Amino acid sequence: MSLLTDPVISVEPGASCTLPGLLSALARDEVRSFLRLRAHQRAAWHMFLVQLAALAMDKMPDAEPPREVAVWRELLLSLTDGAAEPWTLVVKDRSRPGFLQPPDPGKLKWDPVAMPDALDLLITSKNHDLKVAVADNAAPEDWVYALVSLQTSEGYGGRGNFGIARMNGGSSSRAMLGLAPAGAGGRPDPSSWWRRDLDLVLRNRNAPTVLTRGGPALLWTLPWPEGRQIPVSDMDPLAIEVCRRIRLTEVDGAIRAERAASKAARVAAKEFAGVLDDPWAPVSVKDASPKALTLGEGGRFHYRRMVELLSEKDWRAPPAARLDGAAAGDMVVVAEALARGNSKTDGLQSRILPMPARVWRAKDLPARLSTVAEAQLGEIKKADAALREAVALYAAGGDYESVGKPQRLRAAEARARLDAFADRVFFNHLWARITAMEQGPDAQTAATRAFRAALVETARTELTRAFGTVPCARIHAPRARTRARSRLESAVRKADLLETTNA
Repeated sequence: MSLLTDPVISVEPGASCTLPGLLSALARDEVRSFLRLRAHQRAAWHMFLVQLAALAMDKMPDAEPPREVAVWRELLLSLTDGAAEPWTLVVKDRSRPGFLQPPDPGKLKWDPVAMPDALDLLITSKNHDLKVAVADNAAPEDWVYALVSLQTSEGYGGRGNFGIARMNGGSSSRAMLGLAPAGAGGRPDPSSWWRRDLDLVLRNRNAPTVLTRGGPALLWTLPWPEGRQIPVSDMDPLAIEVCRRIRLTEVDGAIRAERAASKAARVAAKEFAGVLDDPWAPVSVKDASPKALTLGEGGRFHYRRMVELLSEKDWRAPPAARLDGAAAGDMVVVAEALARGNSKTDGLQSRILPMPARVWRAKDLPARLSTVAEAQLGEIKKADAALREAVALYAAGGDYESVGKPQRLRAAEARARLDAFADRVFFNHLWARITAMEQGPDAQTAATRAFRAALVETARTELTRAFGTVPCARIHAPRARTRARSRLESAVRKADLLETTNA
């Protein structure tokens, strides 16, 4: 089954299409969704399609993506010197590459893989994020998505199972941070997103890089002798990686897979810590040695992390997430990565933030975002401190002299709920305050007061909730509640959080 000629990929609206047909449909703004694509595969699939199209168009004089299926078919074949096997799912001659399947060098031990979800990159001891090995009715398209997800985003999976070059170590993950035109339901519109990022990477093809433009690009087409690595500096900046030895086979009319270990990672890139000019990868510049973003076990795209990434505080935003571009309409910020531990994943972490067009029209958006976000972070910190001290005083029975670390620890749940509230509303208020800067002092004051009032009301609610959950001697409870409320009101007033709220 060839991706060049067989309609493998199901999209909405319309019927299934070939890979050239898909690229043509994206260019014509005709794709609204991928029907069988899973949430954790979305980032890898988007990046793959953009990289592939950019590589195919690299030598075209016209920067506009072609709309004709036949043109895309020829462009893809030109990447493989006219060979069709690298676009074929099952290639019987194992010495030849298949789609995202390096040639078999021989003398390897191959283990069977029955289902595409068993091949995919999710590894979870609890098996709760996505049930593994349950795709009994797998279609060829499911194998395509599994291959793309595994080969372009996987980390270290134990002895002989190495990860990709575009991540900071084997227990890391390939993170995506980008901006996309908003589609239905406030989600990224696949066609517009693809065209935006394709234009972006093509315009940046001549940017300085540690890699080699025109170097090895489709790494699955290259021989992979045991123990031999590709020097990372030789690789094209948009190269599509393969990190595992995989071969698809056909058994009784059904596709199956085999995998084998390797003695070394496919690309020799350890010293680069994932900083390989990936258009979607945030890079930490806090230390002397830059590192690609790692979303460790338990990590997520919390509002604090998002502020750091977008305001470029100790971070260098990737080209796909820069706030100094142009946008015709509403956008969304897309942040996605698998949180990873040692040879396991901690689930897909995804955050999609609507960014209205009016925010894009604001002057000096990056600077204003940084300024307002820092102000909101400071206001959250003040509300949190006020709530902590109020709950601690209640836990101490209202005795001011008895408040210490044990009592402050009693406030952990209340503070966590306040923080969760801040996480939910942070960016809506951020956009409102940035927009208000265009409207004058009165609008700015009103937007500022709205956020502060929301924090104060939530702190009050959480303090009242704490009265029912935090232990306090019954005899002291009335005094403790009165003094705790008084302490909260005094603290938020002193912190200038009570400008429009009533004590």
